[in-house]
Amino acid sequence: MRFRTGNRPSRRPVSPLLRGVYVPRSMDAAAFALTTYGIPLLVLATTNSAALTGLAFALEWVPRLGAFALAGALVDRYGTAAVFRFASAARALVVVAAAFILPHQNDPVGATVTVLLLAAATGALTEFSYVAAETTGAMAARETGARAHRVQAALLGIDQTATLAGPALAGLLLHWSGATGLLTAIACFSLLGCGFAPRRKDDEQARPAELVLKGLRTGWSTLRSLPALGWLVTGLTVSNLAVGLLQAAAPVIVVKQLGHSTADVGLLWSAAAIAALFAVALCRKAIDHYSLWTVGTVSASIAATGCLAISLSHTYSAYLALTAVLMAGEGGMTVVLRTLRTHLIPPDVFGATLALTILLLLLPFPLAGLLVAAVPPPLLGHAITSCAVLQALGLAVTFARLRTVPGLRASFA
Repeated sequence: MRFRTGNRPSRRPVSPLLRGVYVPRSMDAAAFALTTYGIPLLVLATTNSAALTGLAFALEWVPRLGAFALAGALVDRYGTAAVFRFASAARALVVVAAAFILPHQNDPVGATVTVLLLAAATGALTEFSYVAAETTGAMAARETGARAHRVQAALLGIDQTATLAGPALAGLLLHWSGATGLLTAIACFSLLGCGFAPRRKDDEQARPAELVLKGLRTGWSTLRSLPALGWLVTGLTVSNLAVGLLQAAAPVIVVKQLGHSTADVGLLWSAAAIAALFAVALCRKAIDHYSLWTVGTVSASIAATGCLAISLSHTYSAYLALTAVLMAGEGGMTVVLRTLRTHLIPPDVFGATLALTILLLLLPFPLAGLLVAAVPPPLLGHAITSCAVLQALGLAVTFARLRTVPGLRASFA
């Protein structure tokens, strides 16, 4: 028998971006989506209360905001991989503990409190892993130079894909296997993300220590020195009030006012994610041929028009279609934000500045949850109309101001 000698053809090496950035980000995004959309649905199914659903939404976001400043400081000190691994492992531990506790609670009040505490804990831990993953992605995008927007578009596509599957998967898991199945899935994705997280060379060296307040001051001074980024963050923060209100109010509007099921709430956001994915892919190519300002302005116009029309819709099909239009515009603006953020923020303060920008962008979300909890369901339409008008004005001023900022003709022209 003759044996073949010599070296076998080498396999094609796995892309560093795929193994070190995209795969861990995908696992974390899946856990994020299941947590964000699954827990409010669990609260609604448990309590059947619009006020408690809005309160759960607020409680889910408030700890996330508090975690961002600390997360940015820890990323700058210990590196992305260490923070990502810790947050993912801790989230898995929390949801596994809840999966054992909830089936043994027969008291509805106790179950509700447990789920609300679960929302707060997972929300905070999720933001630690998100800041670490976002910093890793920004570092990888910066290394690609002029094609950084392609990496950012891919990262946003991962997030939107998770948003597409998350609501539907959460609904299916709750329907067929209850809270235990949902929480087990979150734990599995968290552990997979922890296992796939790379150990980057820059993570071996601890960076200078930064206290939380110092990290906020560093991020604020950096943001103030970058007027283009500051204006864009301001406009998107105003826009996020309308987006957050729609997200918090969706279970109440779809179930209570339009007479559809909780599964249709998941379908709503799945359709919106499909539209956002399409917008991300389109903007990824459009930025190659047009300026960031042009792509951002068109995206803002689409988002504002969709939100204004949502406030006038009275059927589920119209509500679904217009929400998809709104999220398509939001997806395009997010690509612009991530690309500009990657190019402008200095690497040595990226973690702290990123944490501050995300903190500002997410401030409207707990406020939106409190609005849903406080405003009677029949008046939610008026609240949405007011926020839609505010969004349109805010985005118009933002992109008009960006057009005139000195020194930005190369990026916004």
